[in-house]
Amino acid sequence: MISEPAEEALEKIWVFQEDHPDNPLSPEIKSFNPQVIKELEDLKFIQKEEGEFKLTSEGMEEAKNVIRRHRLAEKLLHDILGLSGEDMETAACNFEHIMEGGVEESICNLLSHPDKCPHGKPIPPCECRTQGGHRHGHGHHQCDCTAGVKTIIDKTVLPLNKMDKGEKGEIVYIKSSKRDNLQKILAMGVLPGRKIEIIQTYPSYVFQMEHTQMAVDKDIAESIYVGSGSN
Repeated sequence: MISEPAEEALEKIWVFQEDHPDNPLSPEIKSFNPQVIKELEDLKFIQKEEGEFKLTSEGMEEAKNVIRRHRLAEKLLHDILGLSGEDMETAACNFEHIMEGGVEESICNLLSHPDKCPHGKPIPPCECRTQGGHRHGHGHHQCDCTAGVKTIIDKTVLPLNKMDKGEKGEIVYIKSSKRDNLQKILAMGVLPGRKIEIIQTYPSYVFQMEHTQMAVDKDIAESIYVGSGSN
């Protein structure tokens, strides 16, 4: 497992090389914490060449995955949740580190495989678009793009507060005009693609997401839309 500081370091290297395509050696690396440099070396993501560090092919692939998750998060926050500016950037930085492969695929499907982030920078495509296969770059999870969209269509989508105790489903999207509610939802790690089960509906709404139970009030519950039905 790669740490969050190491992921952020790879992101900085990618952005530098994106802006300076003729310079394979990133001066950003010299400013990194020595522990981060050691971690990247141990993972064989960077190597020394003529006294300077550069990304290995494995490091380039991992950096691409980090950038993809970050820019997908920006796109989701901007297009679906209506965030922009510093709010979007801060949330995207937190978002990218908890975006597992399955969640990444669901977000990509939901956004119809966007090519660019809100800043106009390219989003590295999933492998199913570049190679004709059926895999995403991050984590090598299976991805059938058309099936992913069909899954969302086939489901009955309801706000969480309209579900009954014991019902299970998958978070499809989040919608709220209240920024405070969006920030609370994001802070809990509630993302499209995550599986949940309703544990309680009164006096508060309690749901299980992976190994964690969370309680929310009606105002927040009605902002979380869950798909239940065929899988």
